[in-house]
Amino acid sequence: MRLLIILIALLPFVVHSQKITQEELTLKNGEIELPGTLSLPEFQSKLPLIIFIHGSGNVDRNGNQAGVGINANYIKALSDSLNKRGIAFYRYDKRTATLSNLEKLGSITIMNFMDDAKIAIDHFKNDPRFNSLFLIGHSQGSLVGMLSITPDIKGFISIAGPGQTIDSTILEQLHKQNPDVAKLAEEHFTELMTTDTIVNVHPFLMQLFKPQNQSFIKSWIVLDPVAEIKKINIPILLLNGGEDLQVTEKDLEILKEAQPNAKSELVPHMNHVLKEVYSTSENQKSYFQESYPLSSKLVELITAFINP
Repeated sequence: MRLLIILIALLPFVVHSQKITQEELTLKNGEIELPGTLSLPEFQSKLPLIIFIHGSGNVDRNGNQAGVGINANYIKALSDSLNKRGIAFYRYDKRTATLSNLEKLGSITIMNFMDDAKIAIDHFKNDPRFNSLFLIGHSQGSLVGMLSITPDIKGFISIAGPGQTIDSTILEQLHKQNPDVAKLAEEHFTELMTTDTIVNVHPFLMQLFKPQNQSFIKSWIVLDPVAEIKKINIPILLLNGGEDLQVTEKDLEILKEAQPNAKSELVPHMNHVLKEVYSTSENQKSYFQESYPLSSKLVELITAFINP
């Protein structure tokens, strides 16, 4: 009996020391290339596989954004941590993060991101190495993930998912900073939805409402996360960070109210890029320095959801 106990105690260390294998592959959605990385424990089969759907911006497969200095590496860190727990992970460059796509993008809508996620689902759904597929949607990717769910998906994990339409979210954030600018933004949203364009964008709001963004914003506004999450009939895990400066506990509560059977948790000390932080300074620096640790509680919660 004592030998059995010792062997059981050693099992986690054996799993954690396994070699991880990586495969680089490029999926295609028409002319659009979606380079990605599949990672999984070597010599294991019939594993659960997570497909990760990124948040807003030109996010690459690692969780970084060229041009704005974000270098948190949080998607790769999450992949590495879950691989050690016997979970396969697929992460890919967002279509807007791939230089070879730039001339082919045209007018982007949020539904393009849904189509890209479904390409990944179709690619892996019959792969004999995996016994189940899960989606993780982060931030904007939470809504995209809701839209992307097919009968092949066993469970859905929303991390930092907004609970309101994007115009309501933006107006709420702007109002906290400058009520006058928020009023201008509200007028711009109204003009966009009634006339399909904004003729004279206020200089303070040009980054948000520049002409090339307007069709995308319009496609996003009409989608309500509450309405979309109510359509889901598979297990759901809702997670938000206690130190998230972009998505609040209120958003978590809204989604939970819409899906009472979902599991939900506010992860202590976790910020928007999934790092464990203990001050405002650490929170801000963690976007630009990968050295800050991934939330260990996040990894525990995801592992327990996938392997209950």
